[in-house]
Amino acid sequence: MNNAWPTVPPPVNEPVHAYGPGSPEKAALKAELERQAGTQEEIPLVIGGKRITTGKLGTAVMPHDHGHVLATYHEAGPEEIRKAIEVSLEAHRAWSTTPWNARAAVFLRAAQLLAGPWRARLNAATMLNQSKTCHQAEIDSACELIDFWRFNCAFAAELYEQQPASPTGVWNSLELRPLEGFTLAVTPFNFTAIAGNLPTAPALMGNVALWKPSPSAVHSNYQLMLLLEEAGLPPGVVNFVPGPAEAIVDQALAHRDFAGLHYTGSTAVFRGLWKKIGDRIDGYRNYPRIVGETGGKDFIVAHESADEATLTTAIVRGAFEYQGQKCSAASRLYVPQSLWGRIREPLLETVRELRMGDVRDFRNFMSAVIHERAFDTHAAAIAEARASNVAEVLVGGETDKSQGYFVRPTIIQAEVPAYRTMREELFGPIATVFVYPDGEFEKTLDLVDGTSDYALTGAVFARDRAAVELASARLRFAAGNFYINDKPTGAVVGNQPFGGGRASGTDDKAGSPLNLQRWVQPRTIKETFSAPTDHRYPFLTEE
Repeated sequence: MNNAWPTVPPPVNEPVHAYGPGSPEKAALKAELERQAGTQEEIPLVIGGKRITTGKLGTAVMPHDHGHVLATYHEAGPEEIRKAIEVSLEAHRAWSTTPWNARAAVFLRAAQLLAGPWRARLNAATMLNQSKTCHQAEIDSACELIDFWRFNCAFAAELYEQQPASPTGVWNSLELRPLEGFTLAVTPFNFTAIAGNLPTAPALMGNVALWKPSPSAVHSNYQLMLLLEEAGLPPGVVNFVPGPAEAIVDQALAHRDFAGLHYTGSTAVFRGLWKKIGDRIDGYRNYPRIVGETGGKDFIVAHESADEATLTTAIVRGAFEYQGQKCSAASRLYVPQSLWGRIREPLLETVRELRMGDVRDFRNFMSAVIHERAFDTHAAAIAEARASNVAEVLVGGETDKSQGYFVRPTIIQAEVPAYRTMREELFGPIATVFVYPDGEFEKTLDLVDGTSDYALTGAVFARDRAAVELASARLRFAAGNFYINDKPTGAVVGNQPFGGGRASGTDDKAGSPLNLQRWVQPRTIKETFSAPTDHRYPFLTEE
């Protein structure tokens, strides 16, 4: 038996490829895009390493060309979920006792494969299935996921190394056991990296998982499942079960051995799941862990001293990259009147010039929203603003779903700070600005804090340091990730642990040790080398 105590290679954030003209990475990605677009894949369930087909099929399409089917996928039913739970619990016995460094080696190998031969494959799948530009795919399905796997292994080593004090004659230790049972990972469409992290962060700590991917990301997520298998993940540790969310999740939550939920998605769904877990609490072996990141209505608030070019760039990138389909996207803007007068036309002109279209054309800044339901939501909000007497569409607003689900980047100006698009998450390329009177920065901070139920990300722009400090203090609970003179998107693993409170989730900070701690149940072990042999204490002797 190997008795070495290995150290994890120091994690370093994966460099972002630029995909510039003539670069080898661009050529490789273009070729892979052509290959995947020309192939229609059939995707099975993966349960215990076996490919399962059910005959009940869904389709994975390109949102920017929704008539183009990338893949058909089989959907899990009650029997398949029963089998997946059974297989998970069987795998738990061996995986939960596998040395931590052996588990970490699987994910370090997965990171290396993704950094090399699998990079173009995962990026192309994400671009086509989720309509991401090459840059948005690169920072997501390549760099962020590589970072999750590498940094999580280092964080796990740190947690295992943290041990209690041992006075003379006693040896104390703290064992971080995995949860007793199986975890359920319910993953979103918008980040392939999140889809990869939600089942594997618990797995790194010795847990097993059912993975229910978003129906709008099955194609890219299946590539991840294949990558994990190539990296050496044992069968049954992660089981890939696409299908109807309600049926899959209800069956998993009803099981006695359900041990934890790792979720990213809507607030309404997460609250419903929490309620179901609470209603069934008497039937579980243990109290399940519930970890969720659920969305945001993220803000940019500018002070009169803000730099104009910096603010304008942050608005464009923060609001419209990946069509605003980031839970961190800037969707409500607060700008003082004098500053708005200077940036209004340059900002609107920049937004007018943003190119959008097929992601295979690398000149496009944006592409389509994810599906028809999202398109209809955005179109309705724009129509409502056009008809309103307290809001005005300043730029954008054009929509077309004839071939792809395209919504032009849109800025609405609201005359009242509680206008609907300042409060409700739309998850699309729509930002609403409220122009406040000069000199009312402090009063506006109260609006920022109180207008929305969410508290995920936010940013303040100011050169006046007193204004920065004031905003940081007054908005302390308004955002779990707070940015100073930078857009409120783009958190980097190991640099800015991600998560927020209020209606935005449990703030368990993906990309940090805090998240991994949720997937263990500690056991304290005390060994005494010289135990007492007489029950009597000295105070019992009377003089």
